[in-house]
Amino acid sequence: MYNILICDDDRDIVAALKIYLSGEGYGILEAHTGREALEVVARETVHLILMDIMMPEMDGISATSKLREEYNIPIILLTAKGEDTDKVLGLNIGADDYITKPFNPVEVTARVKSQLRRYTMLGGMEKSPDHIVIGGIDLDDAGKSVTVDGEPVSLTPTEFAILKLLMENPGKVFSSGAIYAHVSGGYALSAESSVAVHIRHIREKIEITPSEPRYIKVVWGQGYKFEGEKK
Repeated sequence: MYNILICDDDRDIVAALKIYLSGEGYGILEAHTGREALEVVARETVHLILMDIMMPEMDGISATSKLREEYNIPIILLTAKGEDTDKVLGLNIGADDYITKPFNPVEVTARVKSQLRRYTMLGGMEKSPDHIVIGGIDLDDAGKSVTVDGEPVSLTPTEFAILKLLMENPGKVFSSGAIYAHVSGGYALSAESSVAVHIRHIREKIEITPSEPRYIKVVWGQGYKFEGEKK
């Protein structure tokens, strides 16, 4: 059974999400501040976090940044409609996705299932070999790890899923919408900006000069592709 941590200072929202997700068979843990979330993760087994942005003591952005220092647990931010800047900031510091309040229970469960699939790396567009090596990038699907010129890099589950998709299909162009659908299980109007943030983050970790990428190229007006040949 997967354990989901719901962190929101609005106890009614926590209660509602608990009803939706416990009905899907998930174990539910609760926190009401970012600091409480850190404490729960430190003592419990947590497989995914639903994290509100605006909270007392420690907000969701700060908590996500702190968690990313040690954990690769999928984090989905719960945001208000007017928090666009915070959404981008959250993705920049390691959040995997976000859901805008008021949310649809069906969307919440779909996003949770999608991120858990990516976290455990079950399924995918097609079965791939355990290792994909292109240039100096070695992606180990079985070990859920990536090395660049022999040096390990830390990717979030969403970043790993995007890189895996592109490396499985070198030279193939994927639109932002297609990438977003692959990693989140659906489409969104914000797909282009969300994917752009994740791509930038991946480049910062795998490219020597992120502004002049060797591997992940943009095809203007079409999407992104990974350049190189599999070894």
